[in-house]
Amino acid sequence: MLNKSFKFVISIVVVFAFSSLSAAELSKERINQVLKEAYSKYKGDVGGKNADYIKALDIVDSKIFGITIVDKDGNIYETGDTAQVVSIQSISKVFTAALVMSEKGSKFVQEKIGVNATGAAFNSIIAIEQHGGSASNPFVNAGAIQSTSWVSAKDSTERWAKISANMSAYAGRNLTLNKPVYKSEVNDNKRNQAISKLLDAYGRMGSDPLEATTVYTKQCSLNVSSHDLAVMAATLANHGVNPVTNARVISAKYTPKIMAIMATSGLYDNAGDWLYDTGAPAKSGVGGGIIAIIPGEFGIAVVSPPLDSYGNSVRAQLAIKYIINELDLNPYAQ
Repeated sequence: MLNKSFKFVISIVVVFAFSSLSAAELSKERINQVLKEAYSKYKGDVGGKNADYIKALDIVDSKIFGITIVDKDGNIYETGDTAQVVSIQSISKVFTAALVMSEKGSKFVQEKIGVNATGAAFNSIIAIEQHGGSASNPFVNAGAIQSTSWVSAKDSTERWAKISANMSAYAGRNLTLNKPVYKSEVNDNKRNQAISKLLDAYGRMGSDPLEATTVYTKQCSLNVSSHDLAVMAATLANHGVNPVTNARVISAKYTPKIMAIMATSGLYDNAGDWLYDTGAPAKSGVGGGIIAIIPGEFGIAVVSPPLDSYGNSVRAQLAIKYIINELDLNPYAQ
């Protein structure tokens, strides 16, 4: 019969063996291998099409395909067109909501904007009426315009400066405005203007509704690459500290709140299926980007402009799902 000391030694050896195996599976070589497999596997996929309701997005090169992973230690793994930029679009909603949360607290966002899925299209007006004048969450257009309006600022210039500086801090570099995209959108955002006016009628706006709509349109027009987006995602994964610059961008107490909204509302009407398949909080944008977060570990980003019927990048979804499954990263499976 084994004595207690011997059993303890065996236990330590077994734990060490499994820990070593896990580390080997997630070695830099393994991560790079899986990333390159995902790129090779889906590079030729021709599903989906560019967003055509925004003229400047329709003409973006549909062949762009970049994949980047950034871990909590700032190590970067990437392949493909990782320096090619597209407009950030709805992914910007995550970071402006985070800015408002930093300024006013998580309870403010929950009570003034909401944190529930709408069950309706991302640009729905009816959903506002159905929910008593609430946008429901910061990742539909109504909630995102609200978020923009509640950024503390004396005027539009200061509000834009704070929003762009905030997103640049997440990316670790100064992000620039895609002027053609901005001009294309700002001249055709009548529905968003109507949404902001309705929210204002319900007392939900923090600044002039049309001013907020214009700044919101501007924030959606910032240029980002898969590299930028992965660093931004990794900052949330790393409890609010940018793992590349080591700068704290947001308090650690808020990152679980932001990721929770991403989990329920990040991929438009397909958020449930996405979470079911991956377990990863994520956010997409009609510019073709998707970010996904493995809390405490990784930020994953893919840029590929062709979208499915929900408005989510086809190749980005395929690549991220492959990476998560191959590296066994589903947070719910740990």
